[in-house]
Amino acid sequence: MRRTALIIVAALSTAAAASAGETVSPAGARAYFINLKDGDVVASPVTVQFGLSGMGIAPAGTNVPNTGHHHLVIDETVEGPALNEPIPVDDRHLHFGKGQTEATIALLPGTHTLQIVLGDYSHVPHSPPVMSDRITITVQ
Repeated sequence: MRRTALIIVAALSTAAAASAGETVSPAGARAYFINLKDGDVVASPVTVQFGLSGMGIAPAGTNVPNTGHHHLVIDETVEGPALNEPIPVDDRHLHFGKGQTEATIALLPGTHTLQIVLGDYSHVPHSPPVMSDRITITVQ
């Protein structure tokens, strides 16, 4: 009985580890903004074009090597332990799980930070993470 319990615990730990930011990204893969740069002044709604090199795009739930889908992080960060967990779903973490490469979003006037984070089939950042630089834009 004890051996069976240990095997079950080991299996569950392995399954949890597999979904904890362990989808490998290829060397040199990078995410970037195509149409925005740090310091831009824009009007709302803002069109954001997502760039990706060294990997492909696949819808969420599609477990294909060297692919992922975009997440747009607004006025927030995904770092530290959060890189090993699914990216939250809220108004600061927008998911593009259908494989979208562009979005038009409404932002309130003011200064905002934006960052693209590529997520794997289960919305967890890759290892190493494929993220754009964090940029600051001003919405008039």
